[in-house]
Amino acid sequence: MIDVNGILNAIQQQPGRSTAMIGGGAAIAGLATGMLAGKSGRKFMGKAAKYGAVAALGGLAYHALSRRKGAAPASTGDDYTSVAAGSAFLPAASEEDKLDARSKSLVRAMIAAAKADGSVSELERDRMQARLQETGLDAESRAFLESELQRPLNMDDVVSGVDGVEHAAEIYAASLVAIDHQGAVEKAYLQLLAARLGLEAELVAEIHRSADAHEYA
Repeated sequence: MIDVNGILNAIQQQPGRSTAMIGGGAAIAGLATGMLAGKSGRKFMGKAAKYGAVAALGGLAYHALSRRKGAAPASTGDDYTSVAAGSAFLPAASEEDKLDARSKSLVRAMIAAAKADGSVSELERDRMQARLQETGLDAESRAFLESELQRPLNMDDVVSGVDGVEHAAEIYAASLVAIDHQGAVEKAYLQLLAARLGLEAELVAEIHRSADAHEYA
């Protein structure tokens, strides 16, 4: 099973990602500007460190879906409602195949979103692979990350195997927090992704609000 948190930490720790570059040219191996370094991305990484990446994205989707239905989630004392394992948002730890599949789908969505405005050169890929050898990622997780970074952008891969609106909302949320979504190319990508996922406009708006709201800070 892949180590999602380890993969995201590896992305965050790429060389050249200095504070001065946040929101500028910093991105893993030349991918989208500021991957996971924008406002929503930084908030997400904080929650990922506390709850785990899949649970954090599940919580974001849960908040958005709950507000869309007119039922605000109850507070847990830190202004964030985690999701229960074994729910539609988070497979149980005992269901390793399902949890691994969900984890891979969310990481794949993040990387695909980051590819929306650029590509990876052979030199950049070589540098990235050398760096990944130093991250401490297990072989399975490193192989998955390298494979996804090398794969051409294909939205069919991102939306395949979506299991219900909860999963669809998580995929959109993962894509949203991974990039600076204010750019024209990124906006167009997210609009197309929402359409391919079959997400209604009101729910998409709630996901954006959830990603930026205080309870996700």
